[in-house]
Amino acid sequence: MPLDPVAYQPYADPDDFIREVTDLIWVDRSISFIRENYEPDSIVHGGYGTIDNRAEVIYGTLMRISATPDRTGQAEDVIWEARGDDAFLSSHLVLSGHLQAPEVSRTIANCLYRRGRMVEEWVVRDTLAGALERGDDLDALARAQAFRGYAGSWLEPAPIDPIVCGDSGPRPDDFRSEVQSVLEMIQTVWNERDLQRVESFFNRDLVLQTVGNRTIIRPEGYRRALLRFLEAFPAGEFEVRDIQTNYDVRYAGLRVAVTWKFVGAYNGQPNYGPTTNKSVDVLGMSQFTFHKGALAKEVRLWDDIALRAQIAGMRGDEPTGPTNIY
Repeated sequence: MPLDPVAYQPYADPDDFIREVTDLIWVDRSISFIRENYEPDSIVHGGYGTIDNRAEVIYGTLMRISATPDRTGQAEDVIWEARGDDAFLSSHLVLSGHLQAPEVSRTIANCLYRRGRMVEEWVVRDTLAGALERGDDLDALARAQAFRGYAGSWLEPAPIDPIVCGDSGPRPDDFRSEVQSVLEMIQTVWNERDLQRVESFFNRDLVLQTVGNRTIIRPEGYRRALLRFLEAFPAGEFEVRDIQTNYDVRYAGLRVAVTWKFVGAYNGQPNYGPTTNKSVDVLGMSQFTFHKGALAKEVRLWDDIALRAQIAGMRGDEPTGPTNIY
């Protein structure tokens, strides 16, 4: 069933909608447009927890723009997929930085729009990239934030079959073989830890872009990056919460976006300070690009400073200031 234009009017399609609306708010500074763009009771899940009202999105956007007035962003990818005939779920990869400076960071915002209005959003920012560039004390930065915690759909059980229905609702059965390949990779490599199998799913010349603005190459680099994350949470598991697919030559063909939750006790390597033996709840997203039937690229993001803040809270560290969780 074709998508009714009411889902994205007055723009040409969902890709154009996401690009233009984001620029209007974040580049042109029309913060007030959020009132037209978001439902009053819209829900946003971010690295620090869940927001359940539009007002806090407005306040958070204002504070973030004010704190970084010289930064600007643009769309690096938009992976959108219909949700019924009047809604779509987009996975918007944003590349942001100063116009003539080398440092950049990425954000992925997955937005569920129904009849042109935001109803639910999942967003992760690579806050580690800026912290490393500035030379910040990462633990001190985390202690300055408070992890609020999650609510709503994020606390519900993981979808039984995300190919059919994810957190955002029923999805079209598009590109099933490629989606199944991504899910098999996540289960086999990420969860079962069969790291040898990376080469079964990815091209030899793979590229992984991940937190801290790091670019990883080759299967062995991919394995080491995964081990570096997992060694702190050795029994942790990745849950697939949502999927969307899109084919567009503008973005190098077929891409598959996955929203995932990582849950595991912090009882391994103390990469985030003293261990707690308590379970973390990490909102993460990946965008995969296919080339000739194999995975060629992944962008994998989570908010690493928010993860540190979550762990600091579990240790009883008192936050030193308020948190803008948007």
